[in-house]
Amino acid sequence: MSTHLLTGAGSGIGAVLARRLLDRGDEVVALARDAGRARQLAEQLPGATTVVGDLAQPGRLSWALSKQSLPERIDSVVHAAGVVDLGTVGELTPALWEQQLAVNLVAPAELTRLLLPVLRVSRGHVVFVNSGAGLRANAGWSAYAASKHGLRALADALRLEEAEHGVRVTSIYPGRTATPMQERVHRQEGQDYDPSRFITPEAVASTILTALDLPRDAHLTDLTVRPAG
Repeated sequence: MSTHLLTGAGSGIGAVLARRLLDRGDEVVALARDAGRARQLAEQLPGATTVVGDLAQPGRLSWALSKQSLPERIDSVVHAAGVVDLGTVGELTPALWEQQLAVNLVAPAELTRLLLPVLRVSRGHVVFVNSGAGLRANAGWSAYAASKHGLRALADALRLEEAEHGVRVTSIYPGRTATPMQERVHRQEGQDYDPSRFITPEAVASTILTALDLPRDAHLTDLTVRPAG
């Protein structure tokens, strides 16, 4: 049995992954932005435990976690949370830039930093659920893509830095996935939302599990997943 700390466990890919891990007998620690959300997650994911930390305020994560009990062993940290606000460079305000960079990049870096000591002991695994936008930026996606390009750089640097400690680092780059975030993106784009056109969250969760379950002699570093057809 392994212990996994997940962000974004309340929706989309993170929620599916959390249930899959619990169903097979693993322990799941779900990060919630506040106490109210923690109660919702505890009801939504029976058997999971919760900790509170607001990814929109990465500078306060250290203080928040210091006031709570974390497992003595953590085998993986899966960064599945994210936010997106579309807009051209000429339209996006500093607040929208700062929010996306905070949640999508700075918070994963800070949370990883805080958990590295326990991950080194367990020779654990850090998984960053990135995006196709982390490989290519399209018009209207500058802030989100910048945060995801930065997340790729974070993962690449972390992988090299932590190899001596046996910590594995994986970046997953899903294409458009049928999640509530994707529905919101379609509203921002002014398009009709048809989830049947996209990858299912279950498929991406299976990809993450593949990376987590590889034997110690293998290390899946980067994996791109695209909708069939």
